[in-house]
Amino acid sequence: MASLIAAKLPAQICAVISNDPAAKGLATAAGYGIATAVVDHRHYKQRADFDAALAQAIDAHRPDIVVLAGFMRVLTEDFVNRYRGRLINIHPSLLPSFTGLHTHRQALEAGVRVHGCTVHFVTPQLDHGPIIIQAAVPVLPGDDEDALAARVLAEEHRIYPQAVRWLCEDRVTLDTDGRVRIAGVSKAAGALLSPPPDA
Repeated sequence: MASLIAAKLPAQICAVISNDPAAKGLATAAGYGIATAVVDHRHYKQRADFDAALAQAIDAHRPDIVVLAGFMRVLTEDFVNRYRGRLINIHPSLLPSFTGLHTHRQALEAGVRVHGCTVHFVTPQLDHGPIIIQAAVPVLPGDDEDALAARVLAEEHRIYPQAVRWLCEDRVTLDTDGRVRIAGVSKAAGALLSPPPDA
């Protein structure tokens, strides 16, 4: 969230809303003069009731885009469909690989050579929405979860503001086949090889 604020995006951040009253991001946002709110999930017996309250808090600010950052709750299908096409999330893996929790552990246990992160549209199927942007990092010899997570987090802070910027600039198109097109993006060149071949 702090990276999104610091990116000086061509948009107004309407509010920062958290389900945790102790979330550090609330104080960070308040320090920038951004409105904050808390919808504590522990006050609701049913997930649908929490989601309805969360939607009410969001809709009070009339946002064009809803950006999830560090939000660790599974949202109901009704909530997701309410914001379909304008609700995005970042996940610490190269989706569709390693959905759910403990992605860095999953990557290490699978023995992959490349890991990373994904910004995607949120759909009712957890961690399977249309992909906007991804970043890959090598898995290095001797990596543990913390080392790999730190390398991925640096890329998360880089690609999430980029994805939001593209959305703000109306450069993102979600096709009917579920694929995302980005207008004006140069063709990718080169490849990340891990481990690299001998020189």
